[in-house]
Amino acid sequence: MRCDIRCDIFCAVVDNFGDIGVCWRLARQLAAEHGYAVRLWVDELASFARLCPQIDPAAPLQNVAGVDVRRWDRAFAAGVTPADVVVEAFACELPECYVAAMAARPSRPVWVNLEYLSAEAWVDGCHAMASPHPRLPLVKHFFFPGFGPDSGGLLRERNLLARRDAFIADAHAREPFWRRAGFEPPPADALVVSLFGYRNPALGELLRAFADGDRPIVCALSDGPLLRAAGASFDHPDPRPGEQLTRGSLQLRAMPFVAQDRYDELLWASDLNFVRGEDSFVRAQWAARPLVWQIYPQAGDAHWAKLEAFRARYCEGLAPAAAQALSGLWRAWNRGDGVGSAWPAVVPSLPVLAAHAEAWCAVLAAQADLASRLAEFCANRLQ
Repeated sequence: MRCDIRCDIFCAVVDNFGDIGVCWRLARQLAAEHGYAVRLWVDELASFARLCPQIDPAAPLQNVAGVDVRRWDRAFAAGVTPADVVVEAFACELPECYVAAMAARPSRPVWVNLEYLSAEAWVDGCHAMASPHPRLPLVKHFFFPGFGPDSGGLLRERNLLARRDAFIADAHAREPFWRRAGFEPPPADALVVSLFGYRNPALGELLRAFADGDRPIVCALSDGPLLRAAGASFDHPDPRPGEQLTRGSLQLRAMPFVAQDRYDELLWASDLNFVRGEDSFVRAQWAARPLVWQIYPQAGDAHWAKLEAFRARYCEGLAPAAAQALSGLWRAWNRGDGVGSAWPAVVPSLPVLAAHAEAWCAVLAAQADLASRLAEFCANRLQ
């Protein structure tokens, strides 16, 4: 399906994967499901290529999955014709010559600043708020992703949950996933944990808690700084993808860094998912599995308000003991200490947390997704 709406999405890669992960999902979905002709401008293609191996980091122009990917050079070329819809992701600041060209268009583009995800109460009131440009005849609208019907919603492809359900229902689907990563399928009695996070001084403490427990745990840790830190705690400072380290009840699997689409399968194949930032955080909720979120740390501990806002919303309706156990682990993991004492309280609550994760996902899935809400928002302003 194609329509005559052209869209430019600008993304400045900040923390390697989070921002470009969100922008790439949005670009593909607007192109595939809403017929937009999308140009995705990215200032750093090497990180993008790790999420999407089809990307050539050296190519200034390429088409991947129906999206025109352009390298966003800081010396931005004048003469680029602005699109009908312009998405400025996470306040990345558009080139001045491009903004001037937007103002010169006979019909002004719909200019959207895609904000970071938050569960804070003020988000719904600020969603879609207009901000006139101080000098030019342009208006920017702030689009806030969120968890309620009055927010911008969450990214979710139309077939995502069907693909998840098919993977989970197929008893043989997990085996090829693990074998592609270089491992045998986990033992049937093992708790499978995926671990993706920022550097964290509590990592060694968490792994010791896993190892000291009674239940076998298979922990899948993706290639990166956190894996090397984990290896050091095993006196194996440079574990390679495909290697397996064992201590007590813990089997630590050094996973290769998987492309964005394959990451969903890791979440679906796990019983508990440690995630970070925004993109993996949202995907873990669509996985309908218990999760532990490590929020991106901000100056002045501003991130704690966001963490607590989501924790309070997520724990609504959850049995008090399970809510207390999960909250304790979330806080300890983000604080960087105390996970060793927090983990044992979570283990007996895992069945309750699993049922709650499925119910939470169903509530979110009943709402319109972010790309659909954005497309409707823009269509109403392009008429």
